[in-house]
Amino acid sequence: MDEADRQLLRRCRVRLVSELQVAPLWDALLSRELFTPDMIEDIQLAGSGSRRDQARQLVIDLETRGRQALPLFISCLEDTGQDTLASLLRTSRQAVKRDPEAVRSLDLVPEELRVMMLDPVKPASGNLTPVVLGPRELPPAKLRPEVLRPVDVGSGEFRDAHAQELSRGNTDLAYVLRADPCGHCLIINNVSFSRASGLSARLGSNVDCEKMQRRFRSLHFTVEVTCNLTAKKMVQALVELAQRDHRALDCCAVVILSHGCQASHLQFPGAVYGTDGCSVSVERIVNIFNGTSCPSLGGKPKLFFIQACGGEQKDHGFMVAHASPGDRASGSNPEPDAVPFQEGLRTSDELDAVSSLPTPSDILVSYSTFPGFVSWRDTSSGSWYIETLDSVFERWAHSEDLLSLLLRVANAVSERGIYKQIPGCFNFLRKKLFFKT
Repeated sequence: MDEADRQLLRRCRVRLVSELQVAPLWDALLSRELFTPDMIEDIQLAGSGSRRDQARQLVIDLETRGRQALPLFISCLEDTGQDTLASLLRTSRQAVKRDPEAVRSLDLVPEELRVMMLDPVKPASGNLTPVVLGPRELPPAKLRPEVLRPVDVGSGEFRDAHAQELSRGNTDLAYVLRADPCGHCLIINNVSFSRASGLSARLGSNVDCEKMQRRFRSLHFTVEVTCNLTAKKMVQALVELAQRDHRALDCCAVVILSHGCQASHLQFPGAVYGTDGCSVSVERIVNIFNGTSCPSLGGKPKLFFIQACGGEQKDHGFMVAHASPGDRASGSNPEPDAVPFQEGLRTSDELDAVSSLPTPSDILVSYSTFPGFVSWRDTSSGSWYIETLDSVFERWAHSEDLLSLLLRVANAVSERGIYKQIPGCFNFLRKKLFFKT
């Protein structure tokens, strides 16, 4: 779907979700091959299964269905008697094609938020009583830093190792990983993709898989590896893991190695491809392990490591005073886990599949690259991200918490190659996490 259609669909989303009658649409959508039966089933199961949730999911997924998706959808609306919505989309689309700037007139105007500054000394007008929030409301102990901040002295070791040990031993500051094994680790390794998907084989991914398998076993996880799963089987494997009894365990980890794409989102960006060329959003993956779907992991850290592209842009970087010569050798053969833009029904911009999420907690999602950019993989030695993650965990996991480790990974990967890449993470952990080593 081209950008103008995508923006138009997003700007009409509120009205579509409010008025769209989805039940009559299923046959029309199938007959025009806008969606497969499995995709329709997923849309019908979205959220609570209500009409609004199904409508919301349908509009979101429609963006993934290629350049002709919007005109075909308009035809489906007309065939099912939803002429008002069809006319709205058709006339708006024609207006945008005549004048690309016209799409701006469709923007929703945000409600103005007026902030009134209150003088805490004077009474407020009406029935409002000013409330002063600040240090006077807090016990002095709450104002002290939780732990001493360790300082990296440049040699790779932290000067204040004692502070790290204090954190590790304090259950108020760090998760407790006493169980052995400490948790399950599921690795999904997609290497070979169907010809119809248009996705290339991910040479070097088996190297990544072996490294992660070894690494998480050394960190006292029970590791399971699944290879070459379709999108539906990926979801099934994740649901099966979430439905296990984790009460005797302290943690859970998921590693996904696949092609990926940029995606709009509520909380967690991006999506990963199954071997059939259908995508599963990172947001949906994380939601499988929320407190409702996976109560036995409540309050326990749930870690997701995603080696996949976040989009198609190649980052050339910018000049700095010191450059790393480590990756200037001509022997390496990096390739992206990107999905090239195609003129057919599939586009590499896909939306997440979850319309809403509970407030996440005890979740960390580590991405191999910044959203919108490619993630580089060497066909012989594996991806930059996994290779560095494995190396950093091997050297420092015994003494540093997970976020400190991921900072090291980001710094090391950012210095590699001609094209640039920087990993990042979405962190909703409540405490420090020290692996069991």
